[in-house]
Amino acid sequence: MCSSLLMSVTMVNVTRVLLLLIAASGAAIAQTSGAERNVARPGVKEVQVAFASLKPSATIKIGGTADWVLVTDDAVWVASTKPDAVERIDPATNKVVAKVGVPGEACSGLALGFGSIWAPLCGNKPALVRIDAIKNTISATLPIPPAGPEGGITASGDSIWMVTDKNGTLSRIDPATNTVRQKTSIPPGSYNPLFSDGVVWITGFASNILVAVDASMGGVLASIPVGPKPRFLTADGGSIWTLNQGNGTMSRVDTSTKKVVATIAAGIPGLGGDICYGANSVWATVFDIPLTRINSKTNKVLRQWVGRGGDSLRFGHESIWLTDYHRGLLWRIPYEELRH
Repeated sequence: MCSSLLMSVTMVNVTRVLLLLIAASGAAIAQTSGAERNVARPGVKEVQVAFASLKPSATIKIGGTADWVLVTDDAVWVASTKPDAVERIDPATNKVVAKVGVPGEACSGLALGFGSIWAPLCGNKPALVRIDAIKNTISATLPIPPAGPEGGITASGDSIWMVTDKNGTLSRIDPATNTVRQKTSIPPGSYNPLFSDGVVWITGFASNILVAVDASMGGVLASIPVGPKPRFLTADGGSIWTLNQGNGTMSRVDTSTKKVVATIAAGIPGLGGDICYGANSVWATVFDIPLTRINSKTNKVLRQWVGRGGDSLRFGHESIWLTDYHRGLLWRIPYEELRH
């Protein structure tokens, strides 16, 4: 009896430990950049074609993984692991011309501002790295951590903005001193900021809202309900678009009225992914549906390319630059290839 009871108690304790470990690992996966979960992504069947039908003009090997694309006037920057680096590609030659090693995984976006590339890092010592965009070297490592992976960073006319904890602290960083000059409280579980026309817009993943913050004074201007679990966002001059990981929709918010004016059923839910604007279109990517194109005038899904790949993208130099996260690749797909 005693041995049976002891065994029962032991089994209960083991079960509790296993459940705690599973819960902890689930939480880690939920905030891991590029993590893939078994989520059905139906897309929009009537506009789908094979991704393999596209002909990239270049396929560039980046590293063990490839994530976080940033396009500038003279370069394309991509974050990698194995090695942990931020890599620079010359769009004139489609060649990697510099690999800037960083002390951790570039896990929460890339931003251009004040002659630098800004890369938040995760790992044992989370930080913010500033890379000289001319010398391709680290000019400063700031002890300012991102709130977590799959977040973001943005630059306004005088500051760098990043959410620095899960409690909803939006930190405004002075590029002249590399220190935080102001903090604004926003809803907990917000991660992704974007500067556009004098406003910093931040998606509230946990609260299902889009917050508008005055980039001059740092005060909250509005809180706008959008789709479930909004994460990545982009701007087109009169609208902010959010990619809602909860149900795979996109919410379009009018920047003047600060109200949702359209909800696009794109059918691309789940973790990871990205969104950007270019050529009068909004472009999105997720695993299994690497590329979706939405007409920004009609709010209609024009085309979805289905197949292996996806996770981060940007439009620039007359091309879509799209990563295959798991294979560590960057594709350059000319816009002409996407027009039909």
